[in-house]
Amino acid sequence: MDKASDTVTVHIPFSIRKRGGRKLILAPDGTATGIPPRHHIDNAMVKALARGFRWRKLLDDGVYRSIEKLAAAAKINSTYLLRLLRLTLLAPDIVEAIVDGRQPVETTLAVLMEPFPVAWQEQRLRFASARSGESFWSSVPVT
Repeated sequence: MDKASDTVTVHIPFSIRKRGGRKLILAPDGTATGIPPRHHIDNAMVKALARGFRWRKLLDDGVYRSIEKLAAAAKINSTYLLRLLRLTLLAPDIVEAIVDGRQPVETTLAVLMEPFPVAWQEQRLRFASARSGESFWSSVPVT
């Protein structure tokens, strides 16, 4: 028997995506491999949310009278500050899922920083899990 005939080559198609600085292996259909899902807290998203809520509180409490003054005090660009302030408009269940690390893989900080609808139900659809074909937050009652 030829030595080459004893060799079996197996091709397993998969893709590697970066999420929060970590690599995630996805099967060809976009699902995570047979490994049970682990909650992964994306520190960049949590930090962005925390900054947005903190800056909104400073504005609401009157510590700073304008976004420009707050941006100057924080030594950042006012457009960046506005994008983080917009995160305070996210539905509470979406914020909670991000803080707990339960957000869909597709929901990254880059996705959150893009303009999104103000209506919470539309947000749930926008940040839906593309793999499942339905919203990750579809079980959350609309209030």
